[in-house]
Amino acid sequence: MPLPCPVLRPRSILAAALLLSLLPAAHAASRDDKVAALEQRMGAAEKRYRAALVLVHNADPKGQQEADAALEDMEDVIDACIKQRGCSTPTLLTAYKRLLKANADAEAPAADDPEDDEALLQADPDHVAPLEADVPEAARAASLLNDQHHAFDNMVQYNPAVQAGIRRWLTDMRPALLTSYENYQNLRAVMWPEWEKRGLPEALLFGIMAKESNGRVHASSRAGAAGLMQFMPATARRFGLGPDGSGFDTRFDPRSAAEASAAYLNERMGELNRNIELALAAYNGGEGRAARVFNQSGGRGFWEQSVYNQFPAETKDYVPMVIAAAWIFLHPRQYGVEFPRIAAQPATLKLAKSTTIYELTICLGSAGTRDGYMRVLRNLNPRYEADGWIPAGVTINANTRIVGLYNRYCVSGPRADLARTLITADLNAAIVRGAAPEYTGNVAVGDAMPMPGVPTTVATGRPAPARPKASQVRSYKVAKGDTLGRIAQKYQCEVKELARANGLKAPGYALKPGQTLKLQGCDR
Repeated sequence: MPLPCPVLRPRSILAAALLLSLLPAAHAASRDDKVAALEQRMGAAEKRYRAALVLVHNADPKGQQEADAALEDMEDVIDACIKQRGCSTPTLLTAYKRLLKANADAEAPAADDPEDDEALLQADPDHVAPLEADVPEAARAASLLNDQHHAFDNMVQYNPAVQAGIRRWLTDMRPALLTSYENYQNLRAVMWPEWEKRGLPEALLFGIMAKESNGRVHASSRAGAAGLMQFMPATARRFGLGPDGSGFDTRFDPRSAAEASAAYLNERMGELNRNIELALAAYNGGEGRAARVFNQSGGRGFWEQSVYNQFPAETKDYVPMVIAAAWIFLHPRQYGVEFPRIAAQPATLKLAKSTTIYELTICLGSAGTRDGYMRVLRNLNPRYEADGWIPAGVTINANTRIVGLYNRYCVSGPRADLARTLITADLNAAIVRGAAPEYTGNVAVGDAMPMPGVPTTVATGRPAPARPKASQVRSYKVAKGDTLGRIAQKYQCEVKELARANGLKAPGYALKPGQTLKLQGCDR
């Protein structure tokens, strides 16, 4: 069901316009300060109304009040304009007509949009169409990068290797592509400005992030890379990333990772003749190798056989896959991709009571999303563990939709109560404890006979209660490809208890092949 929009009240405004049409045409007059002030008031009222629409869409109870107040401002301005010589009422009514159209568009069902197959074979005429509707800064950012004129397209080669990468993203990797897009849109406000001011294409940022981490802030690899942009510890330190003294690794901070990755790419581009493919090869395969190959080849490009063959298989796969993701990001319609609409306007949320990200995920529900808000909250607040309690009064990062849903469902009410019940549920409370009731009937028995392996008491001759065997902590040798989560699932362990017993630090829980783990607290 579509969300209700504030109802425009055209009667008073349009009635005023009708009265105005009956008056003789006013002589042309220069606009004085009063007329200019009225126009400014109308512009401010329109802006206020549009902001109210966002609040209404996010289920914020203040939205309807703000919309009504904005409409009253517009009515007052129209009334004052009628009385003010030189004020053009039809001009001011234009703003009102725009709002009427906005209401109609918001309430209309989505229409089928048959596409011209032949047109889709050409480059997408508007690269940023999926972004402009959701994030206001998109149009400005795209114009700065000149994406409308295919600037990024001309910086890379669209060859069969890239086409094969696009094929993979559009088939078995399509879910990962869409997930990466959703995650990026919620992180865009903190990441993109760092690349924008360093003159790097946004599509490249998206492509690297999609290939490296799928937009998961807490991603980490067995090799020790961590964060959205997968910085290795040594490289991270060079660019100001790493432990900050509070127990937090800033490789997991989106803004810091974006800033460091932009600086790193620009440094590589400066060394490699502004060649994106070689810069990506350096990002994945090592800057030393890339620089050596570039210098020995006399500055040839990545796709030259003598250059290409000097990189490992992983890098040969990495470069076209990043470019392919970036290409789809800029040309979604050409490939039949409909990126999801994301309400990603940044906002902060002051917690009314202590909570966890798990609890917020439950009470927020999944309105307007495919998978709910857990990943958004974790990505925007990387310092907090998903099950760690966050005190009341703390301000966390969110978006406007989350703020609206929080006020509606998470502060109080049935869903808030249910979320708290679920989040505090204790598995151990389900276990019924206590000895089994003793049989009290009369049964004729002979002398107690000892049974092998069952001790009897001297006083009664009855079998003594069996004592559980002392638990033995077993061990497990880590194999290639193992993760702590998979090991915990296989042996039925709690991940945190297993990590604590082996001195592994969250959130990466990095393991090395051949490492021996204590299977502490495991049921198998």
